[in-house]
Amino acid sequence: MPAYEGIVIRPPSEAESLIIQYTIGCSHNQCTFCPAYKQKSFRVRSLFEMEQDIRGCLPSCDGTRRIFLADGDALAAPLPGLLALFQLLHSSFPALQRIGMYANAKNILGRSREELRQLREAGLGILYLGVESGDDDLLTWMRKGSTAAEMAEAGKRVKAAGITLSVTVLLGIGGIERSEAHGRSTGALLTAIDPEYVGALTVMVVPGTPLYDLEQQGRFLLPSPFAILSELAALLEHTEMTRGLFFANHASNYLPVSVRMPSQRDRTVAMIRACVRTGDPSFLKPEGMRRL
Repeated sequence: MPAYEGIVIRPPSEAESLIIQYTIGCSHNQCTFCPAYKQKSFRVRSLFEMEQDIRGCLPSCDGTRRIFLADGDALAAPLPGLLALFQLLHSSFPALQRIGMYANAKNILGRSREELRQLREAGLGILYLGVESGDDDLLTWMRKGSTAAEMAEAGKRVKAAGITLSVTVLLGIGGIERSEAHGRSTGALLTAIDPEYVGALTVMVVPGTPLYDLEQQGRFLLPSPFAILSELAALLEHTEMTRGLFFANHASNYLPVSVRMPSQRDRTVAMIRACVRTGDPSFLKPEGMRRL
């Protein structure tokens, strides 16, 4: 099997996919909370490099049906290279049904609707968009590089192209002071985008990140586990999705939740609020078992 540069970062739903590293690092790489790509310089690997990796995968992966292109946002790669790679993947893996990758709002909006349609027709089945919050002040503070309005437009453009969209939000990133506003505004942004999937993660403060430095300086105060659950309930309460699934079952979360929207939303909000009222830590995942 080919070597992988750095640690593998992939969505939970790509656990059974073949992971192929097309880009190294993240084209943005400025988010205050993220430790994933700080030691990497962004670059797009050549088609020759990809051919070598694919050749190394084939002996054990010839029946592959799903491929995830790492690292942080393969959509930042030039369109001709992406289309050539997609063609190579389909010719190498005849059973391939779906190609997925991370994206950010900037590189989605840098694509025309026609370019996104070309990628969908070439095999791009799903994009994972990290919006984190719908609060513009928070987005600026965490250096996301896009506003909530730009996030909404990016999400709508993906959906209009016929590409499945999975949006990620980050519980706790507003700290104690902006927790409630973060929950409400993020629910409003999800309503505007109306994605097929939402994944809620809980922020973990990692040494070496700007967020860690802010916490050490007393300028960021992480909400308590039950306050984060209250934030989750508020976020869900303000999210009006016409259909789809809302997950908060990532390893970072204190309380695993899976919600079919909209039918299970109100019942789930009531369950979360009831859990908060108990104040019983035995309902929560122990801190030592949480993972990025």
